Amino acid sequence: MRNFRKILFILLLVILLAACGGGSSADHVRIVLDWTPNTNHTGIYIALDKGWFAEEGLTVEILMPPEDGALLLLASGRAEFAVDFQESLGPAIGNSGLPVTAAAAIINHNTSGLMSLASTGIRRPRDLEGKRFASWETPLVTAIIREIVQNDGGDFNAVRMIPNMALDAFSALASDIDSIWIYYAWDGIAAEIQGLSIDYLDLGSINPVFDFYTPIIVINDAWAAAHPETAKKFMRALSKGYYFAMDYPTEAAEILLRFAPELDAELVRRSQDWLASRYKGDAQRWGEIDPQRWGAFFHWMYGEGLLDSDIGQGGFTNEYLP
Repeated sequence: MRNFRKILFILLLVILLAACGGGSSADHVRIVLDWTPNTNHTGIYIALDKGWFAEEGLTVEILMPPEDGALLLLASGRAEFAVDFQESLGPAIGNSGLPVTAAAAIINHNTSGLMSLASTGIRRPRDLEGKRFASWETPLVTAIIREIVQNDGGDFNAVRMIPNMALDAFSALASDIDSIWIYYAWDGIAAEIQGLSIDYLDLGSINPVFDFYTPIIVINDAWAAAHPETAKKFMRALSKGYYFAMDYPTEAAEILLRFAPELDAELVRRSQDWLASRYKGDAQRWGEIDPQRWGAFFHWMYGEGLLDSDIGQGGFTNEYLP
């Protein structure tokens, strides 16, 4: 069955490559986002706004993600870079053999976790017993919730895993959900703005193995092998964008708002302030991925049966970072 799935993926990629008409020129670089524009992406827009891509001789096009995700578009050759997540890159490489590699960490530590209204009383993982958790119905989410609940002495079977169909975290919590997985830089800050009393369980603090890299910059392997210097130029300009966001979060927020005026201005500004010290975190340079932390999460995924092979410290490179 696994070989059959891989064959289907390869056939699909061949079809997509044939449809893309040969891709872009070497100095035309396309990056596909993982979601609609938000403060995870600010460095991209800053580098574009400041002309730093142009200074490197690059024309950069920002693409919105298709329904089937950024990684498949990237692997098909219809983009050179993508924003995605370590947790989805693992199966893409280890199970499906997609020719893509992580090239940078946008945020140095995992800033995602579980949010609930304080009135529900979810102060620690085992408090999820008897509560309704908004699940994306993926094996990974189920495995992580099982792990943190059981390690805290709770009964995972008592957690009510509810399919999450809500468009946002607050709609879910206002309906039949007690707890939902969020990125604090966006939904957590939005809760602060709304004055909501919440509890937040930080996944990386609960278990260091869940301090994985999310989101990340991913590169198309074939394109990178053919154009390594162009890849370095792109990453050099992109790094400038994120360093600017760290040093000047107020101006960075205004730049993002110019490109995405539909966003809530207060949320963008406060989110940008919150992320400014977290993009680089305690890494030696923005974007650098630690092999041990990277590999520990993939090893855990393999042990849980979520990967067909133990990728370990594979699937990433720091070689394109300035």
